Amino acid sequence: MKALILNSGMGRRMGELTREKPKGMVEIGEGYTIISRLLTQLANAGLRDAVITTGPFAQRLRDYVAGLELPMSVSYAHNPEYETTNYIVSILKAAPLLVGDDVLLFHGDLVLENSVLADLMTAQTSVMAVDASLPLPKKDFKAKIARGRIVAVGVELFGDDCVACQPAYRLRAEDFTRWYAAMETLVRRGETGVYAENAFNELHGELALYPMELHGRLCAEIDDPDDLAAVGARFRQTLRGERDNRALPLKGRNNP
Repeated sequence: MKALILNSGMGRRMGELTREKPKGMVEIGEGYTIISRLLTQLANAGLRDAVITTGPFAQRLRDYVAGLELPMSVSYAHNPEYETTNYIVSILKAAPLLVGDDVLLFHGDLVLENSVLADLMTAQTSVMAVDASLPLPKKDFKAKIARGRIVAVGVELFGDDCVACQPAYRLRAEDFTRWYAAMETLVRRGETGVYAENAFNELHGELALYPMELHGRLCAEIDDPDDLAAVGARFRQTLRGERDNRALPLKGRNNP
């Protein structure tokens, strides 16, 4: 199993916080940045291979990750067209490093608690994190559920058959390969500004992706400073609980 972490975006909505560094290097509290938290979790859970896509400030991110000195191998896939394309192109750049392995796929601005990662890593099927306890967001991803499977993911989806979701996936090797092929088809058609989930939707439910329920647990993206404040507060509270429970103990260099 390998992890794919998408860090090729511009992070414009973060304002001054990303003027000179990628969003993944934004601090979330207790000595952690977004990317150091996720990589530390992965390393402590036993994962030994990660691929990170890069866009602006690529070398600064590489140097920062190397300085974490975590017991894992980290490879990089750079998207030089990060200003004009969406992460569907970044995933295609990274795919040759991943095809043939099960893949944990995360947006690089995602903060999650250890129990969520544990559930992703032990899932027996391809899954995406969902939270039916939350109201449907107006501007973020929703997952459409039919016959117990996720059949579409998109911002524009609404209805009683939809639930809030987060871009955290566990994908079996054959499912990642199928999705990757659908992405290639879209990009060959010139559709480089769409989400990778648009390619998933083109499969019309043929890829067996199941919902993994969060039940209110922390698994949230940081898109802007308001998100940073809200998610950062939840993260600090979650971290205290994880230390008390000793669940997937954090042993990384950035652990204060």
